[in-house]
Amino acid sequence: MSKSSKNKLNYRVVGNGRPVVFLHGFLESITMWEHLSLSENIQQILIDLPGHGASELQSVELSMASVAKDVKIILDDLNLQEYQIVGHSMGAYVGLELKKIDVRCQKLVLLNSNFWEDTQQKKEDRMRVAKIVQKNKKLFIYEAIPNLFINPMEHNNKITALLGEASLIDAQTIASFSITMSKRQNNLDFVVQNAKDILIIQGKEDAIVSCTKMRELTDSTGIEVIEIDDCGHMGHIEKSEEVNNILKKYLAKG
Repeated sequence: MSKSSKNKLNYRVVGNGRPVVFLHGFLESITMWEHLSLSENIQQILIDLPGHGASELQSVELSMASVAKDVKIILDDLNLQEYQIVGHSMGAYVGLELKKIDVRCQKLVLLNSNFWEDTQQKKEDRMRVAKIVQKNKKLFIYEAIPNLFINPMEHNNKITALLGEASLIDAQTIASFSITMSKRQNNLDFVVQNAKDILIIQGKEDAIVSCTKMRELTDSTGIEVIEIDDCGHMGHIEKSEEVNNILKKYLAKG
């Protein structure tokens, strides 16, 4: 059953057990987690981030930190004593900020995500996206989403569903989050300091998150990185069974 918090974020709580917060990526919603057969031994807290799914966008003045605070309101309302986070892509950016401000967050999984700041070129690309989407949202969505997969034709039906869902997101929301992602900070030091609490699941063919850069930055840091063969940016769809098994094993550790 979906609920709405004080800050108008839509969320759903499923199951019983150790709480795990699931944060979706850019242009996604809580429906992304339906591709995984998540353990019945955890309490799944599925949250629609601002302007995505059934959540309202409160302000165009966003930051990853402000979104993390919005998520924290839900977790406070649920009276959680401790929890873990699984964040996909942008959701992991939010998860990193949440772990910084909430001692209850024990472990954090970065699924097809990273912890570094954008390069200057990437920042410029995101600013261009913000302008393009205001003029032609459909053009951007229909180009961006299939490119997240290494073999889009193999997932045609699921991509069609993703396109339909992304089309419902307001252009201003897409533009605001694109700009917000370009402004996030480098979290390398924080991740290294909390290496024992962090797991990174990486698609070897991810066009968004460089496997080479991930290896360079995590080498000899103690950060656990699991690379998945024949996988792009959408591991939960492209390699759902493998991702599911990794998450079950990791989350069971507590």
